[in-house]
Amino acid sequence: MSNPHQGTPDPAVPGDSVDDALQQVEHQLSLLWRRARSISHQLSRQVHPDMEPAAYGLLTVIRREGPIRLTDLASCIGVGKPSVSRQIAFLESIGLVYKEADPQDGRAQSIRLTAKGEEKMHQVQDARRQVFRERLGEWPLEDVQTLADYMGRLNAVYGDGLLKDITLKDDESPATETTSNN
Repeated sequence: MSNPHQGTPDPAVPGDSVDDALQQVEHQLSLLWRRARSISHQLSRQVHPDMEPAAYGLLTVIRREGPIRLTDLASCIGVGKPSVSRQIAFLESIGLVYKEADPQDGRAQSIRLTAKGEEKMHQVQDARRQVFRERLGEWPLEDVQTLADYMGRLNAVYGDGLLKDITLKDDESPATETTSNN
C-alpha cells in the first residue's frame, strides 16, 4: 500500500537558513507527536476499552524491559511514582500485570505482564507493525534504516529533561512558547 508523503516539505534549497530548517523539524515533530498520541489512544482502546494511553505506554515498557520495579518504571518514562502507581493498579485490576517479590530485594516488588497482558500486547503490537509495513513497505530499505538512524540520533540528543533546557525571556509566557508552529 502506497502512502504519498503528505505534508512533507520540499527538500531544503541552498540558502535556506538553519532557523528555517529547524522550524521545519519542529513542525514535522509536532505533527508526528500529535499523530503518535492519537495512535496510542487507539491502541490502548484495543487492549481494553477503559485504558488510557499512558497505561498502554507502561505495558510497552514492561514488555520490553521485563519485570521492573515501580520506581524504575516511573523513572524510565519520566513521570512521578504516584501517576505510575495509579496506572499499574488499573492494569492489575483488568488482569494485564501482576506484582511479585523482587528477587534481588524481597521488600520490593517487580511488575510483570500476565499471560493475558502478554497476549494482548502481542496482538496489538503485531497489528501496529503491520501498519508500519503497509505505510513504509514501498520505501527503499536504506531509507527506512536511515530514518531509524536519524530518529535514534534525535532521541539520543533529546535524552532526559528537554523541558528543563527551555528558558523563557521575561516577556514570554509558556503558552506562546508551546503553541508556536503546532
